[in-house]
Amino acid sequence: MKKRTILLVLGLNLLVYQVFGQNFKQQFNELFSAKDTLGQIQLLEKWEKAEPDNPEMYVAYFNYYVQRSTQEIIAIGNQPKGEDVLEIIDQDSTQQETVAYMYGDTYYDQALLEKGFDALDKGIAKNPTRLDMRFGKIYMLGQSADYERYTTEIIKTVDYSAVIKNSWTWADNKPLEDPKNFMLGSIQGSVVQLYNTEDEVLLDNMKRIVEAVLKHYPDHVESLSNLAIIYLETEEYDKALEPLLKAEKLAPTDYIVLANIAQTYKLKGNHKAAIKYYKKVVKYGDDDAKAYAMEQIEVLGKK
Repeated sequence: MKKRTILLVLGLNLLVYQVFGQNFKQQFNELFSAKDTLGQIQLLEKWEKAEPDNPEMYVAYFNYYVQRSTQEIIAIGNQPKGEDVLEIIDQDSTQQETVAYMYGDTYYDQALLEKGFDALDKGIAKNPTRLDMRFGKIYMLGQSADYERYTTEIIKTVDYSAVIKNSWTWADNKPLEDPKNFMLGSIQGSVVQLYNTEDEVLLDNMKRIVEAVLKHYPDHVESLSNLAIIYLETEEYDKALEPLLKAEKLAPTDYIVLANIAQTYKLKGNHKAAIKYYKKVVKYGDDDAKAYAMEQIEVLGKK
């Protein structure tokens, strides 16, 4: 009789954990929305005891540490961010220029953020096909301007895509639709983020990512165009033409590729070839691209 009672109690406890476990993610999301970090960590500790291998738990730990690490601050500088910006004007009425700006900015506590990365690393080690975990880490490395690790993680993701033949999964281990193009499209956005920093040092990071993509996906038009843009930035015009002309063969009506070819010929001083490609932009481009191409045709035609 005593043994039977013990078994019933254990069975009841197991049932409670199972029912509770089904709601861990939902409860965490509610606490996260409320920014209740104390409630989050208390729940996470219970979740880890109940389901130590649940991949969603690692994502939740990451989100918890990101939220804790994020601090909104008031900054003063010459490169304002966001829409709410206050201009600081010199008291000398004869001075018309803005001295500086006051604006809201985001600061990340690196120690807390590293704990979030550690949680994701554990999750990725156990669930290597979870693309959401990889992109979550990449995103926050970008937000915190840790561009070397950002670049390394992107390349690791591209290399692993070839190993698993793009059998990527997302939240709740659900398979992605069109995983290859989804991954490549997201990585394209990451390359653009590097380019938009306008930091020449990061051109090498861009090049490493682009070359990693082209190693496995040599016909990826966007990466061929990216490689050309990197060469254009370093004024290596002949090198820029090689991937662009290959991209044109793959996508002969891609007006962005055609415009880049026209620009390259223009910079090389070959106005005849530049006009030829600007005419193709007029044929295939959107309204803005057409207007610019026609303007260039007129200007170059006078030279």
